[in-house]
Amino acid sequence: MGLYDFTFYDLMNRNAATYGPKDAWVEVEENRALSFSDYKKQAEQLACGLQKSGIQKGDRIGVVGKNSLEFFLIYGAAATLGAIVLPINWRLSADEVAYNLNDCTPKIVFADKEFQESIEEAKAQLPSVEKYFSLGPAGGMFSDFASLLDQGDFPDPVDVATEDGFVIIHTAAVAGRPRGALLSHGNVLCADMHLDYHCHITPGDVHLNILPLFHVGGLFMVTATFHVGATNLNVRKFDAKQAVSLISEKGATILIEFPPILSSILEEHQKTGTDISGLRAVAGLESPETIEKYQKLTGGTFYVLYGQTETSCLATFGAYNEKPGSAGRPLPLADVRLVDPYDRPVPVGQVGEITVKGPMVFKGYWNLPEDNAYTFREGWHHTGDQGRFDEDGFLWYAGRMAEKELIKPGGENVYPAEVEKVILEHPKVEETVVIGVPDPKWKEGIKAVCRLKKGETLSAQELIDFVGERIARYKKPQYVEFVEDLPFLEDGSPDRAKVRELYGGEA
Repeated sequence: MGLYDFTFYDLMNRNAATYGPKDAWVEVEENRALSFSDYKKQAEQLACGLQKSGIQKGDRIGVVGKNSLEFFLIYGAAATLGAIVLPINWRLSADEVAYNLNDCTPKIVFADKEFQESIEEAKAQLPSVEKYFSLGPAGGMFSDFASLLDQGDFPDPVDVATEDGFVIIHTAAVAGRPRGALLSHGNVLCADMHLDYHCHITPGDVHLNILPLFHVGGLFMVTATFHVGATNLNVRKFDAKQAVSLISEKGATILIEFPPILSSILEEHQKTGTDISGLRAVAGLESPETIEKYQKLTGGTFYVLYGQTETSCLATFGAYNEKPGSAGRPLPLADVRLVDPYDRPVPVGQVGEITVKGPMVFKGYWNLPEDNAYTFREGWHHTGDQGRFDEDGFLWYAGRMAEKELIKPGGENVYPAEVEKVILEHPKVEETVVIGVPDPKWKEGIKAVCRLKKGETLSAQELIDFVGERIARYKKPQYVEFVEDLPFLEDGSPDRAKVRELYGGEA
């Protein structure tokens, strides 16, 4: 570690010295807690065990599990060794999990008990994996997590720099394959500082940790909370009744969310009358109705944002009330520029592609040099999203570019092409176009508009079940409409704009 470097491991050291006995992590379901000093100690012990198991700087460590202390300790241990955490979305199908793991060739894989059977079945597809560990007690081919903590107190020192890779998070599938976005220590710490600055997070705050640690929003709100010496209050699975109780009884003050988390909390509050006024700050994506209801009921502040995994979650941020409907202003350390198809800046008020420059921009897609060259052309990260700036400098999101059609049900990323590919595997479907539609629960829902083969019949539920059996269930359509004809462009490709016009109204 050089004179000018600062990594997540340096942060662990600083917090152990600064906040020592204060709770860093509280595990709600298991009623256990770990202080900042003990977190450092256990992360170093885990790092020692991993090092003796063959993990070296730059090696990947796969994790398939729900939020837990053990999961967060893996981040600390990886930071100590300069290894790279590969958190996998456990909501994916078994084949998708195997693909994402194999894409980044981890040496070790950790898994919760409930996911171990599917990983055992995929073992033949994972030639790079040398050892398997449970996130709890041993089981089958998975060794006991605790066995890694008794190999010694401190690993051999490793030189880790701010710009070294820290985590790979796979984005939604483009052209049928997910891409692993490599984020550095610097990316994580930059996101921390922006969240801490804008949300005014202090050591007195308690973060209700709901979003998963495989999601860039969930991970970075956890690290932002950790960064300033605040407490992470962890739950393995969201439950509105439990969340309201934790806000009231455990003093949870902040959270980051996607629909329908906040609306569910508000409904539970109104049903029970439980006090949630301590929830002073919420960030995420929400409907204006839910945001305004939250602010009226609690007096808290809702923060809006624009970002993606590739920009370390954030590029713009701001309080909803500053300019309702916007995505806030560019971050203090972000340069956000809107450009036309020839990479020329567009004037205020005109829609252009959102491009970003700054220390929040990721290192690149894992082992995809051609994609990186295209994404980083002209020295800017091209998001594939569109927006416009108003005269006050607020960004207004304006949808995705044609090359990057994307649907976001409940904050997850789903590419229509990936869903269409599976639908077309059904022997009764001739053509399909998948679009995003307004959805009262998820904010944006997935709708499949299909033309069946001549003489065939198929129910919507049959098609939904067919898709849900083959890819992650959150990617299956919530809505299906069968039509006689689909509109096409002159080049033979589906006219998506026309499909949205005809079939994309309120669900």
